Amino acid sequence: MTEQSSVPQAEADNSKEPGFQIQRIFLKDLSLEQPNAPQILLIVAQPQVEVEIDIAVTPLSDNIFEVSIISTVTAKVDSKVLFLVEAKQAGIFEFSNIPPQQLDPMLGIACPTILYPYLRSNIADIISRAGFQPIHLNEINFHGMYEHRLMQAQQAASQESGAADESKIVLPH
Repeated sequence: MTEQSSVPQAEADNSKEPGFQIQRIFLKDLSLEQPNAPQILLIVAQPQVEVEIDIAVTPLSDNIFEVSIISTVTAKVDSKVLFLVEAKQAGIFEFSNIPPQQLDPMLGIACPTILYPYLRSNIADIISRAGFQPIHLNEINFHGMYEHRLMQAQQAASQESGAADESKIVLPH
């Protein structure tokens, strides 16, 4: 009888440990546009490439979040768009017993770090399938990006008078 009563206690102790699970990683959106084709394809010049990256966090329930990395890659030749790729790589992540002060960094650093290789691969693949040399996005320091956004949020909060103090970083959608 003693063994049976200790088993539920051990399970209760285990349930209090912090936990993190990847529920699913998926490509939420992907588009490729070549608005000036076919004429622009005849121009022989090195394209200028611009890359924009953003992170969005959407709570799905108390412990489950969707984290997305949104990227826009624009290649231009002679100030005309050669191609434009928009991609949204997402994942569903489950957290258990994570303190709120640790949850935000997990959502803003750890989850995007997991998703980014998938985004890089999908963007390189779609560009090569469009007939261009693939563009391999550079590595991103998501920790630095998170710290920068946290600093911006703190500066904005200190400039606003009467605003409620919130410990979470606001990630754009």
